[in-house]
Amino acid sequence: MTDRRSFLRSIFDAAVAAAHPDVVLAARLRPVPKGRIICLAAGKGAGAMAAAAERHYLDALELDPSRLVGIATTRHGHGVPTRRIRVVEAGHPVPDEAGLKAADDTLRLAAEATAEDLLLVLLTGGGSANWIAPVEGVSFAQKQQVNRALLRSGAPIGEMNTVRKHLSRIKGGRLARAGQRAAEIATLAISDVPHDDPSAIASGPTVPDTTTLADARALVAKYNLSVDDAVRRALDDPKNESCKPDDPAFARATFELLAKPRASIDAAVKVAQAAGYETIALGADLEGEAREVAAEHARLAVKARGEGKRVAILSGGELTVTVRGNGRGGPNQEYALALADLLKDTPNISALAGDTDGADGGAGSATDPAGALIDQATFAKMKSLGLDPKAYLENNDATGFFAQTGDLLLTGPTLTNVNDVRVILVDQ
Repeated sequence: MTDRRSFLRSIFDAAVAAAHPDVVLAARLRPVPKGRIICLAAGKGAGAMAAAAERHYLDALELDPSRLVGIATTRHGHGVPTRRIRVVEAGHPVPDEAGLKAADDTLRLAAEATAEDLLLVLLTGGGSANWIAPVEGVSFAQKQQVNRALLRSGAPIGEMNTVRKHLSRIKGGRLARAGQRAAEIATLAISDVPHDDPSAIASGPTVPDTTTLADARALVAKYNLSVDDAVRRALDDPKNESCKPDDPAFARATFELLAKPRASIDAAVKVAQAAGYETIALGADLEGEAREVAAEHARLAVKARGEGKRVAILSGGELTVTVRGNGRGGPNQEYALALADLLKDTPNISALAGDTDGADGGAGSATDPAGALIDQATFAKMKSLGLDPKAYLENNDATGFFAQTGDLLLTGPTLTNVNDVRVILVDQ
């Protein structure tokens, strides 16, 4: 079979490019207000969004630099040079002290807004971990413990954020409450969540939240999360309820999506179709356990091959992994590893699974893999090294497996985030 790796990568790159801040932000930025522009950004693309906003206001519109201030909090390794908006690199997926201080600075800057200022909030995925501001009575260490427990639980992102919102002074609409004296609170976001729910992107710091403390308590029980008594008390305290739609904080607040996972999957589909593949687009909002979804997709690929079709099977969304082992990896690598086990005896099938932010799971390093690729070379390497994919799956050690086969997808930070892109190519 002709090598498909470079083509798989071109499909992935097209999906990422469709959601980059340099492409989607400038045309949607608000007019210059009477007063200052206070830019508050969070997430894996926050630095790139801040830099794009600076180019628009300072260069294109020639705004007096003194009228632009702000802070952008992003993941370690995802910062870019800026002029007026301070960039802070902080922990993800587990928050750290840098994110703690940055969230406090962000809330203070929001509270300084006057009736002549524009509060410009720029969000991408990762903001939930970057902005960490525990409620009164919950320590930073206790909040970190909750995050670790959620990450290991297998809970989908919406449920994780329900718990996070009710333990935070910035999530669940509270940033809007802090900055409600501004002339306008304009939030521009790149969606990284299934179905593009504004209250789930970075845990909705500037939009109403319909989830409740009771919902958060139910999720702690559902996943049997190990949390301190202080966390349980906080989830019982009515003052920690998130901001609801009738809150005056939203009187002058607007929210707009700049890029959605759907648009990135559509861009990927176009590349596959231009190369002559019939495409099966399974949607941009898939959820579920990574290895179970892989089994469904493997069945589709084998069926297409049996019918003599040349097909590209594409999907997005955010899969989860219930961690039972002590290996390394993420949902995209686990998906690819499950495919490798299921398709190892089937020729002419190749696949890529990657997170569009450039990091799939991992320990929060900018050098973490984005995902993995598989093809006939993978299967040959498995055989020659005597690797058993099932054993690696049981230990949740997809990174360890693909490091040996040489199939890790290494992109570095992409400076955006619209969830995952998965592609399976069936050739004849």
